[in-house]
Amino acid sequence: MPSFVIQEKCDGCKGGEKTACMYICPNDLMVLDPNAMKAYNQEPDQCWECFSCVKICPTQAIEVRGYSDFVPLGSSIMPMMGTEDVMWTCKFRNGTVKRFKFPIRTTAEGSANAYLDLQGKDIDSELLSTEEADGMVMAGPTELA
Repeated sequence: MPSFVIQEKCDGCKGGEKTACMYICPNDLMVLDPNAMKAYNQEPDQCWECFSCVKICPTQAIEVRGYSDFVPLGSSIMPMMGTEDVMWTCKFRNGTVKRFKFPIRTTAEGSANAYLDLQGKDIDSELLSTEEADGMVMAGPTELA
C-alpha cells in the first residue's frame, strides 16, 4: 500500500522550502501543498513502499500500510530513527505491541566501495569478476569438483 500523510500530524517541516519526505523520496512523489503547508503523496500508484519517507518524517505523520508478508493483517508498523539504529514498532490488531531494533548504515555516506575486493583486477574486462584470465572460475562459498 502506498505511503499516506496523516494531515493532523504533518507540520510541513515547519514551513521550509522542501520537506524531509520530499528530500528523501526516491521517486519524487512527495510534495508540499503551498496553501495548507502539508505534505502529500501526489501519485500513490507510483509509490515503491520503501519506507524512506516514513523513517525520515520528524513528526511521524507518514504511514505505509504494509503487506501481510511484512506486517500481519490489520496491524500497523512505525519506524523511529535513532543515530545508530531504527526501532520498528509493530502494533497488532489484538493490541499487542512488539519492537524490533536494527542498525543503520555503518559506513559514512559515499564511502561504500563495491569494487574494494576487486582491486588489482581489470574491471573493464569482458570477464566476470570471479573469472581468471585462463578461464577458470574462482572457488566461491562452496567448492566445485
